Amino acid sequence: MTSHRDTKRTGRANEIIAHEAAHFIKENVGTESLITVTRVLPSSRGERITIFISVFPEERERSALSFLSRQREAFSGHLKAHARLRPLPRVDFEIDVGEKNRRHLEELLKNENERGPGGIGHE
Repeated sequence: MTSHRDTKRTGRANEIIAHEAAHFIKENVGTESLITVTRVLPSSRGERITIFISVFPEERERSALSFLSRQREAFSGHLKAHARLRPLPRVDFEIDVGEKNRRHLEELLKNENERGPGGIGHE
């Protein structure tokens, strides 16, 4: 059973990892895309961690994810140097599909609101 103390420690570790990932990305990624760390999800035993990102423009997702995957070892080194986390988890990067879906829904709602209460074909 997980104690409140363990949950708090895991939450703090996730915050540190998300912050350091954002810093690493800012320092190492070019200007052709904007990459944002959206959340961090540890495995149940804590030996792996998935860092979810969003990429703008969306057309750059594949190249951004490829770059970050190639930089996994460099990020682990950065994490080791800047965060007191032991043992260091194995890091994976993934596109945050939930965030992508949220943005799509937001765009649909915005378009619907711009059309007004009558919708399509009603002026």
